[in-house]
Amino acid sequence: MCGIVGYVGQKKATPIILDGLKRLEYRGYDSAGIAVYCDDVLSIRRASGKLRNLEEAIRLDPVDGQYGIGHTRWATHGRPTEENAHPHRDCTGDIVVVHNGIVENFIPLKEQLQSEGHTFKTETDTEIIAHLVEKYFCGNLEEAVREALAKITGVFALAVLSRRDPNKIVAARLGPPVVVGLGEGEYFVASDVPAILSHTRDMFFLSDGDMAILTPAGVDLTDFHGQPVTRQVQRILWDPVMAEKGGYKHFMLKEIFEQPRAVKDTTLGRASQETGHIFLDQMDISPAEFRDFRQVKLIACGTSWHAALAGKFMIEKLARLPVEVDYGSEFRYRDPIILPGTLTAVISQSGETADTLAAQREAKIKGSKTIAICNVVGSMITREAAGSIYTHAGPEIGVASTKAFTCQLTALFLLAMHLAQSRKEIDDATSLAYVQELLRLPGKLETILSHDALYEELGRKLFRSTDFLFLGRGVHFPIALEGALKLKEISYIHAEGYPAGEMKHGPNALIDETLPVVVLAARDPNSFESRVLYEKTVSNIQEVKAREGIVVAIVTEGDSEASKVADHVIQIPATSELLLPILEVVPLQLLAYHISVRRGCDVDQPRNLAKSVTVE
Repeated sequence: MCGIVGYVGQKKATPIILDGLKRLEYRGYDSAGIAVYCDDVLSIRRASGKLRNLEEAIRLDPVDGQYGIGHTRWATHGRPTEENAHPHRDCTGDIVVVHNGIVENFIPLKEQLQSEGHTFKTETDTEIIAHLVEKYFCGNLEEAVREALAKITGVFALAVLSRRDPNKIVAARLGPPVVVGLGEGEYFVASDVPAILSHTRDMFFLSDGDMAILTPAGVDLTDFHGQPVTRQVQRILWDPVMAEKGGYKHFMLKEIFEQPRAVKDTTLGRASQETGHIFLDQMDISPAEFRDFRQVKLIACGTSWHAALAGKFMIEKLARLPVEVDYGSEFRYRDPIILPGTLTAVISQSGETADTLAAQREAKIKGSKTIAICNVVGSMITREAAGSIYTHAGPEIGVASTKAFTCQLTALFLLAMHLAQSRKEIDDATSLAYVQELLRLPGKLETILSHDALYEELGRKLFRSTDFLFLGRGVHFPIALEGALKLKEISYIHAEGYPAGEMKHGPNALIDETLPVVVLAARDPNSFESRVLYEKTVSNIQEVKAREGIVVAIVTEGDSEASKVADHVIQIPATSELLLPILEVVPLQLLAYHISVRRGCDVDQPRNLAKSVTVE
């Protein structure tokens, strides 16, 4: 969850490391620190709280050098204090470590090291690593790191340097991501691409069990036993400007407004507007295998799990395959039953979510082909999958996922269409109609975003509420869950998503004149099934109004029924029932955003949360 940045080269290291940490602050903002080497002096600066506190500490007591490492922390072991901030040192102060992960056996290791005379100064598990490296150090840093890692149980991404083996950074991975950047006479290590994207586009990801040794002469790559390995260098096509706010007040708002472009890019080259045919390249799965799949499992966490729930409706409706949706954290521990002919699709923005990755491996062990729906080229989940559908959302910096979610929905729709066409469950005319609607979505998203003032005004009216209820039926229910999650994540208001048909089984007891109830009542005017669901949803609105609740209704343009009984109405363009979720989630994102701003919350970095959950 934490952010790591390292640099070795001929430039001043401190500005490069601080800039990288700024771009990784979405991964952790409890504390931050930096260690740089210059003229046989290893200098460390640390501060609790957000990165600006570290910047102020360095302004008051400057430090620089030609290589170093930095860290921004999301606390797991030990309080978020300056004392517990990374980098951590050994007894001599000559070895420093930054670490993302968990040392599961740190208590027995600490007791052993203390019995050998080591003195500990923090509450963290990371300090164990520094002392282990010290214990095994005999002049060669990478050998000492290898010895230390052999004693550790857990997951880690780390970077280590030593004053006694200078001009060298040793990085290693077992679990959380590590990316190495290749420049002209300079080299970088980081937890994520945006940290170093302004310096180089040429990068490779470490695999589990990899160790990289960075020096001014280049990068050597080995496994934990010292055997050379090779990894494919990726040319990252993201524009560095995409990771900037671009004039928006918050990253989240910028990323909400990028959704028309992101959905378009996810669809680009994958859907023929002449024939309606879906093309999924980068697949080591034959057309015969796609035709013969007998069930689909969708595995994800957090917001991606909500996308998977919507994907279940898409695949079952179009491809007529049974679909099970699982949390990665549950799937990996319950000895899941995977029948022959199962396709497992794992969904992760980062491609490094620990539980989702472990679930993918479990599915593969049990004989399932796996597909990754992911935003990061070369990430671990994509490397271990038989095929990948990249979402092309670009870097998503806001902790609360927005454009990644709509792109995941788009990718799931493409997968559903591809399965349906492979199985001949839909004809050419139906395929073409769906694709034409899909290609119209970016323009319809632009229309929704053009009414931002409406959501801002609604936020002004509702921001003092202490509870929210979100209701939806069918494919809209997952969007109710996602709307509730967005609101609670960034505004700290208690919010709950619920199937509208289950109101009588509990939620009705909560409704009074102070409770806003957001109802997803959009419908496909050309679908009889959608009409039936809509009529039942209007009845749910009337139930809420009978109990004096405050109704915010998301409806299709021209709606004449739900609008009559709702207190507040948000209209979205009409589209096919299975594509409506991509449109109707956007007003919920904007509503959450404006309520959060009104409440004075930190939109991009909500308390106790970080972006990429790479440890359990």
